[in-house]
Amino acid sequence: MADAYVPPRVWQPKEADGPFAAINRPVAGPTHEAELPVGRHPFQLYSLATPNGKKVTILLEELLEAGKAADYDAWLIDILKGDQFSSGFVAINPNSKIPALLDRSGPEPVRVFESGSILVYLAEKFGMFLPDDLKGRTECLSWLFWQMGAQPFISGGFGHFYHYAPVKIEYAIDRYAMETKRLLDVADRRLGEARFFAGDSYSIADMALYPWYAGLFSGTTYGGAAEFLSLQDYAHIPRWLAEIGQRPGVKRGMVVNDREIMPERHEASDFDTIDWRG
Repeated sequence: MADAYVPPRVWQPKEADGPFAAINRPVAGPTHEAELPVGRHPFQLYSLATPNGKKVTILLEELLEAGKAADYDAWLIDILKGDQFSSGFVAINPNSKIPALLDRSGPEPVRVFESGSILVYLAEKFGMFLPDDLKGRTECLSWLFWQMGAQPFISGGFGHFYHYAPVKIEYAIDRYAMETKRLLDVADRRLGEARFFAGDSYSIADMALYPWYAGLFSGTTYGGAAEFLSLQDYAHIPRWLAEIGQRPGVKRGMVVNDREIMPERHEASDFDTIDWRG
């Protein structure tokens, strides 16, 4: 431990390298002036097909599947190019993180940021995927907030140190792997006693969690960490993933704002040009 890192008295940012260097900075606010594009639909979504972005497009597609007037334009925000630091995006989300939603269906536009907040906003607006009774609603929101508070930091932290970090740090990987597996056990135990996270009904809690676990269990995220995390030990999450993954709204929502498949979405007919059924 002779060469262990000793923090300085005052931290100063260093010039970062690697593919994700442009997405982090120690201050808020815009870096450049740029207006956001605006389409013709009531909802304007500015996002990227990360797990946090996919949860919102899943909900929008599920609402459309149910016949609701939730049509939307989905614009790609390329975080590797710093689109999230444009003046237009910061005006909608001061935190410069995707996704961000602008609802133009009323007399005045309403901005909504933070993916969990967007899910609640849309579920309440359309009266779907959020239980009406106090007990059911509370159960749903408890799992939604569990996802919001745990998955991006813990699972995302694991993915960073295990797969993306330029230097592999055993302590960091062990720490985040431990917490990631604890969260997996929480989820697996819940799904062993209930069909969905909120109980018998499919809800925004499931939509929030599905993109995170779908990628992890399919081996498409974090450099194929399924073996490292012994995902075969979890019996109930795969059952839940298989059921939700067959929903047409979920299938469509998972590909919106994907750079390689559907960078933008403006009409339902856009799906006719790609293979989204899987």
